[in-house]
Amino acid sequence: MTSRRADHYPAFLATLFSAGFRPFFFFGGLHAAIMIALWVPWFLGFIAIPTEFSPTGWHQHELLFGYVPAVIAGFLLTAVPSWTGRRPLSGWALAALFGLWFAGRLAVSVSDKIGLSLTFLIAGLFLPVLAVLVLRELVTARNIRNYKVVAVLCLLTIAQAFFFYEFNRFGRSEVSGRLAISAIILLITVIGGRIIPAFTGNWLKQNNPGRFPVPFGSFDLAAMLLSGAALGIWTLEPIWEPVAPAGGMFCLAAGILQFLRQLRWTPHRTLREPLVTILHAAFLFLPAGFVLTGAAQLLDDPGLRSAGIHAWTVGGIGTMTLALMTRATRGHSGQPLHAPASTVVCIYVAIITASIARIAAAIWPQYTMQLLPLAGLAWVVAFLSFAFIYGKFLLLAREG
Repeated sequence: MTSRRADHYPAFLATLFSAGFRPFFFFGGLHAAIMIALWVPWFLGFIAIPTEFSPTGWHQHELLFGYVPAVIAGFLLTAVPSWTGRRPLSGWALAALFGLWFAGRLAVSVSDKIGLSLTFLIAGLFLPVLAVLVLRELVTARNIRNYKVVAVLCLLTIAQAFFFYEFNRFGRSEVSGRLAISAIILLITVIGGRIIPAFTGNWLKQNNPGRFPVPFGSFDLAAMLLSGAALGIWTLEPIWEPVAPAGGMFCLAAGILQFLRQLRWTPHRTLREPLVTILHAAFLFLPAGFVLTGAAQLLDDPGLRSAGIHAWTVGGIGTMTLALMTRATRGHSGQPLHAPASTVVCIYVAIITASIARIAAAIWPQYTMQLLPLAGLAWVVAFLSFAFIYGKFLLLAREG
């Protein structure tokens, strides 16, 4: 991912666009905070935003196709060079890619003024461009092992296109939203299954020798394949209702296998280092989401259905992305791989609080007016705290 050097940048911009994780983690985190800070009062009827989307549609789009792709971009633009041995994307090329992402956020926010067609042309460009850039590097380095991440980017690209079609045609986005969530959850099971045992093992070797995570094997593969099948059935459920009972059984089985898979990574042995523990806490929301979704399909319970979705999104996606962003930022800016109290309290405790409150609001809707603002506030605190605490590393500190 080579580009011209940023010698003619001002010092601030030279640092910002020196590595992919810097702009995408910082502004992705800010976007996540602003998105929920606006959505909760909008959803409760206090404000309005000039977008073609409904409050739920806007919230769904900007989480799945705005925030998450920013974090994926920051992660991949940092990880791919280490996978391939090639130079990272930086300078003007990185600035242009970031500008494409930012333009998409503006277009969606004012889509009521410019129309859905132009909004899609602008907002729909980022994911395929990112996929092409990543694929180019992997193909050049013949890194076949990681083609799967490009497949996930392609799934998200398809899901976003279908999202606009569904919303324009039917005023909702059920199948496309489920497809996007499924693609992201699969990516977490793949990447999380690689880095969580590795980071756990590295920490245990230095701090708590004894039992180590079990290496990837047939059990992990079975859990991932079953999870993929369960998510596929769940995605099709809105247009093929007879699959719901089978999907429920698959989801329950996938949840049990993913939980057992995680136990093999010895999460209980990492409690002395929150920077590692938070990865396990984030992954735990995945099997919880499978179990809640499976129960919802078998019982036809809309509350459990919403709880399962928010276990995956607020819990799994929100917590995992913050866990990865804090660790990667510390590691790539020369900071100790240890989570200080400010990170634990203001980021980790806040995002877990947001996750539990949002799941509880779905299960007990009679408390929505109390739990939903709590979940929103805790989410905003977590992401604003990330931007405030880690902004100095992302915007000012050169890579260590």
